[in-house]
Amino acid sequence: MVIGIFFIVYLGMFLGSLPYLALDRSGIALLAAIFLIIFGSFTSSELVQAIDWSTIAMLFGLMIVSAQFYFSGFYALIAHRAANLKVTPRLFLLFVILISGLLSAALINDIVCLALTPLFTTICLNRGWKPLPFLLGLVAASNIGSAMTVMGNPQNILISETLELSFTGYFFDAAIPAFFGLFWIWGVLCYQTRGRWTQPPIKSQEKISYNYWQISKGVGVVTILLLFFFLSPVPRYQITLAAAGVLLLSRRMASNTTLGFIDWQLLVLFMGLFLTNAAFLKTDLAHDIVAWMQEHYFVTSGLAKLYAAGVVLSNIVSNVPAVMLLLPFAKTALQGSILALSSTLAGNLLLVGSISNLIVVSKAKEQGVLITWKEHFKSGLPITLGSILLSIVWLYLRHN
Repeated sequence: MVIGIFFIVYLGMFLGSLPYLALDRSGIALLAAIFLIIFGSFTSSELVQAIDWSTIAMLFGLMIVSAQFYFSGFYALIAHRAANLKVTPRLFLLFVILISGLLSAALINDIVCLALTPLFTTICLNRGWKPLPFLLGLVAASNIGSAMTVMGNPQNILISETLELSFTGYFFDAAIPAFFGLFWIWGVLCYQTRGRWTQPPIKSQEKISYNYWQISKGVGVVTILLLFFFLSPVPRYQITLAAAGVLLLSRRMASNTTLGFIDWQLLVLFMGLFLTNAAFLKTDLAHDIVAWMQEHYFVTSGLAKLYAAGVVLSNIVSNVPAVMLLLPFAKTALQGSILALSSTLAGNLLLVGSISNLIVVSKAKEQGVLITWKEHFKSGLPITLGSILLSIVWLYLRHN
């Protein structure tokens, strides 16, 4: 039964749903967890131990931090300043890419895309620029930028907490190729869009409001958070929860507003997959598969195979489920960095490779801008290949 549930769950991760059922990936993982608990796959103590609570706590805390930036009007302030820039489309594209990438390194990239997509789409439509290259730059940069730190996206949080990666060590593994990857995105999109930047302007007005005190509070807390990550031996999930607690202590921003912004479905997905994988790993089949892989030197034998497995699996079942499948084969800090970089950079290849891609497509469609999978793949292929090559070359130079 456990083996059957495991394979059904990952079939659902691949398809995004199950035939004849109104279940998405989070619903599939939750239903699997319910069946496993009902049929006694875990004792009460095993049930608690199967879930990596430090990962859940850190992810929850960072969502609170991201909510502070969203509701304080931080993103609206950036858009307001951007709307007044007197620059060419090419330079504005570079601005969008750098803003998206650098913010995604400190905040969860899905939130950055959710907040910035409608704002930058409005700016482009008002100026008479085609939104497509700017939106493609926004989402590609959010994926690559989130690879810079262990807190940039959910899979990095999972890897760093499971393997106890050093914040500084991972930063030096990932920041250089990710930063230059942002300029690679700019080069690819400028080349593909050359001479086709403009369209008739479509005037629209986004209501923009922001609170300087709440913005300053959020920026101050994140600055202190990063300093603790770099310098303090205190566990990161404790620091993150402390930061979330400080932000919840507010006379103006209601806690139900902040908590309403939490991506509960993502947390449910994590916990469901933790339980599904833990149950499967107790079966004889799981031990046979691991033994076969070790015997044939698959994944565990070399860094290149682990990197390739991360890229391929992330575009089959999405990056979070892929990382959960491959984490048992990552034992060292370098393997953790490779798994984080490969699963994150692979997200730019296909629309389904990253939740951020789907968020941008959905929010853009609400404003009448359609992004097809072909248009995304046209830029996503060279962006993915170039950023992966940059990371491989940098890791080789740094560790040899």
